[in-house]
Amino acid sequence: MFTLHSMTSVSAILRAAQTIAVVGFSPKPGRPSHMVGKYLMDAGFTVYPVNPGVDKILGVVSYPDLASIPGPVDIVDIFRRSEDVYPIVEAAIAIQAKVVWMQQGIVNYDAAALAEEAGIKVVMDRCIKVDHANL
Repeated sequence: MFTLHSMTSVSAILRAAQTIAVVGFSPKPGRPSHMVGKYLMDAGFTVYPVNPGVDKILGVVSYPDLASIPGPVDIVDIFRRSEDVYPIVEAAIAIQAKVVWMQQGIVNYDAAALAEEAGIKVVMDRCIKVDHANL
């Protein structure tokens, strides 16, 4: 069963993280994923854009999928429709991510349960930028 994380545990997750893969990172500045990805970069995180449609975002190599990222990933931050999350969580498990973060408005209990069964923490229906800014 999915565990709802308190702000204290969300804070601990963010403090422990160094690398974040942003799945669905848009190269368009007006998109929420772009604003959040840029914020995370500016906050000092190593951010891996994951968008198969572009080579670079904000001067950083964009990867076609999680498996293509060359290093470890602490948080997989998902900007995809709820119904598209399950295979992303499967990929997050395969790369041994520590946390799956579904952005505000994104809810998939089956994917959350899969991640938790694999020992991955799940944050769902929360904005990582807002939570980080509130620390």
